[in-house]
Amino acid sequence: MLTSEQLTHFKNQLVERQSELFTLMESEGEYSRRNQELSNYDNHPADMGTEMYDLEREQALSQHAEVELKEINEAMSAIEEGTYGICRRCGTDIPLERLEAIPTADQCLEHANNAGFVAYRPVEEDILTMDIHEHTNETQTGYDREDAWQDVGKYGSSDTPSDLGGNQDHDDYDEMYINSDENIGIVDDTEGIGTATFDGHPEE
Repeated sequence: MLTSEQLTHFKNQLVERQSELFTLMESEGEYSRRNQELSNYDNHPADMGTEMYDLEREQALSQHAEVELKEINEAMSAIEEGTYGICRRCGTDIPLERLEAIPTADQCLEHANNAGFVAYRPVEEDILTMDIHEHTNETQTGYDREDAWQDVGKYGSSDTPSDLGGNQDHDDYDEMYINSDENIGIVDDTEGIGTATFDGHPEE
């Protein structure tokens, strides 16, 4: 159980950090207002790279500051309620060393490590993951935009043989799409020998 002197000490730390965050957010807001332009029509996109980076960094810092302010407010409420310095999961006292390092801590070290990392990610990542290896599985190759274009290209396009280039011979215009000669269902030509007809074409 923390003494009144210790509670006052940590409360002062929280108030000081809260003031720093308010000052930081105000200064960042002034920067964004100072660097706005009415129109980017006459600017090359590369010229706006630094300004865009600074604005995105400012936005990220503001989001981090908002999260930290929320944690500070929760810690201040815990001081008023008499639950500050007590792990909200197991009810044991949080070590002073941990509170000195993280005054907003509301869990002991053991439960904080087991809590895992909660990322604030876009909602679309519930379906689309950041890991490229998870887009394919062990049983099926992913259907990508190249496959989509091939399916559409089979019905014809405005391309002519000269548009494709190279030394490609096409029997008819139904084959006038990218990689129309690639093997479907096999990786190497020798894999299709067992299922080929007498003239070398794969069985339908």
